[in-house]
Amino acid sequence: MSIVLVTGSCGLIGSETVSFFAGKGFDVVGIDNNMRKSFFGEDGSVLWNKKRLQKKYKNYTHYSVDIRSENQVNKIFKKYASRVALIVHAAAQPSHDWAAKNPKIDFGVNAQGTLVLLEAFRKYSPKSVFIFISTNKVYGDWPNFLPLVELNKRYELPKEHQYYNGIDESMSIDNCLHSVFGASKVAADIMTQEYSRYFGLRTVVFRGGCLTGPAHSGAELHGFLSYLIKCAITGRKYMIYGYKGKQVRDNIHSYDLVNAFYHFFKAPRSGEVYNIGGGRFANISILEAIDLCQKLTGKELNYEYLDKNRIGDHIWWISGVSKFKSHYPAWNYKYGIEETVKQIYEAQI
Repeated sequence: MSIVLVTGSCGLIGSETVSFFAGKGFDVVGIDNNMRKSFFGEDGSVLWNKKRLQKKYKNYTHYSVDIRSENQVNKIFKKYASRVALIVHAAAQPSHDWAAKNPKIDFGVNAQGTLVLLEAFRKYSPKSVFIFISTNKVYGDWPNFLPLVELNKRYELPKEHQYYNGIDESMSIDNCLHSVFGASKVAADIMTQEYSRYFGLRTVVFRGGCLTGPAHSGAELHGFLSYLIKCAITGRKYMIYGYKGKQVRDNIHSYDLVNAFYHFFKAPRSGEVYNIGGGRFANISILEAIDLCQKLTGKELNYEYLDKNRIGDHIWWISGVSKFKSHYPAWNYKYGIEETVKQIYEAQI
């Protein structure tokens, strides 16, 4: 049986990938050393998810390995070698704020860790497909210079604007403020492309908007909807940072994202880059999310507003997914915002 190798296998997207492919009968090999706990504390720990996956899937094998360790990563790739059909690289340091505190670790995990994996892929499993989960933060703060209009509870683009239906891959990644996190992901993003363009391997980059779902270990510094619901349930104070709480994010359910991976895997197009997110189908502002959360839980959310945005944070982001949908027309969304939030809530109560 073909093997799917997943890094960050106990995180949101990694665990969804494990479930998806294990459910289809693949043998799945996961790499995750719960570094998320060291980033975000107990809120960010994915140990619960590791135990869940090991219990549920007998065709799942786990390795608690740091992706920065060339020796340990090579041992895993050497063991499975040509049996690896697909590599889904979901491991990352995912927070703007955390990256600014320790740029060396952020770059080590996001950029150097990706290079370690790419080299192991090239050496031991060159016929497999390599999927890298990048981020919309590679576009830096360019979206903040769009002609946004302030509405009652959100910022929005005029309907006649070229990006109204979502920002596509034509947006430049140059001459802008990226954040330290964004810069480390740019390095990994471009390097992944080069392993296709230069070495002729089958790689793809998915630049995600907000990725979410019930398996998210949401923390204050990462995991917008999951952490918001956690605050609503526990009574913990939620902090809104700038933009009047009207900043807009598209949110794609982890299942819909992994299903996109599956469509690509079945018919790979080497070296492609795709913006991927909830698009116009699933997007929400913080104020709108608070309303939805309060409606769902029946509780008033305890929140505080700080009139200072995070450096480089987007005011408005909706992913343009038309390129991916044109290449893979059989793919479509399954979960909208309300259903996704409901699932997150039910997973936490």
